[in-house]
Amino acid sequence: MRDAYQGTCPACGCDIEIVHHRLDIPHFPDLLLVAIACEGCGYRHTDTIILGEGDPVRWTVRVEEPEDLAIRVVRSTTGTITIPEFGLSVEPGTACEGFVTNIEGVISRFERAVGTVLADPESEEERAAALRMLETLGTAREVAVPFTVILEDPSGNSMLVSEKAEKMLLDQSEA
Repeated sequence: MRDAYQGTCPACGCDIEIVHHRLDIPHFPDLLLVAIACEGCGYRHTDTIILGEGDPVRWTVRVEEPEDLAIRVVRSTTGTITIPEFGLSVEPGTACEGFVTNIEGVISRFERAVGTVLADPESEEERAAALRMLETLGTAREVAVPFTVILEDPSGNSMLVSEKAEKMLLDQSEA
């Protein structure tokens, strides 16, 4: 089901169209995709909102071969993605967006974040660390070294979609 609403651009105040598209995906609560695009200033925003709530969960998968990069990642706005071998983590925040991608897409998101640091490093040490991390992410993209992806979600609305992925329910103290 697709609905469109009129709204105001948060960047420039122009009139915009806000599109809501509800999806029914097997094994998931209802999903609401929201898309905003402003023709006036070019502002764009998309979000994936999971409309249900489940039990706190931790999903874990070991990435050992290039095919594993295609494992689907569904992250709600309350999910945390961690790759412990690289010391990387994406945690929920005030401007957090849910998304559906794959492990390769998660690596790309990390690369973009490191690129932001490289655009204006605070020191030469920070620049060198960012360059090392880009190199590490390049090896991850090639699966030159196996690594683990952990996805935790206290609302239970995130998931790694693969037979290789292990699901563990968490109690409230772990969530």
